[in-house]
Amino acid sequence: MSGTRRLKHDKIGPAQRRHKAFPRQRHLDDRQVLQESLSPPTAWSDVEVGDELLFSRNGVQNSVIRKLRRGQYRVEAELDLHRLTAAQAYEAMLDFIQQCKKRHLRCVRIIHGKGLGSKDQRPVLKGRVNQWLQQWNDVLAFSSARPCDGGSGATYVLLRKSG
Repeated sequence: MSGTRRLKHDKIGPAQRRHKAFPRQRHLDDRQVLQESLSPPTAWSDVEVGDELLFSRNGVQNSVIRKLRRGQYRVEAELDLHRLTAAQAYEAMLDFIQQCKKRHLRCVRIIHGKGLGSKDQRPVLKGRVNQWLQQWNDVLAFSSARPCDGGSGATYVLLRKSG
């Protein structure tokens, strides 16, 4: 290689094509949330027949929760999840909550059953409903219904006001 010298080069190579941006992590996070919501209930949402469901977001007044537990809010719509699979129940609940929000409804009832007819006499949908409702920001609070409205087989849900 003796006697060689480097050539001067003043040309620019072809520009690399840039790919359109894709929110990969957001897509993965959304997929994981969906998978977790359809998976068996976790220990914190594992409920037994007869267990009362009760949840409220920070800032919800105790008097509001007390009225909800006593069934003193007028139930404006109802969804019955009997005989649905967990995946069907999730889709039905998601659609139901969205429709209720569009109609500016505040208090609704979801009937999930007590689990007496399920395998091992354990409530499947009740635990999932408990888990799903806590994940949705449109839900301010929920409580098991009074015995005359379904007792531990139904849940009153208080929705956030549309603004």
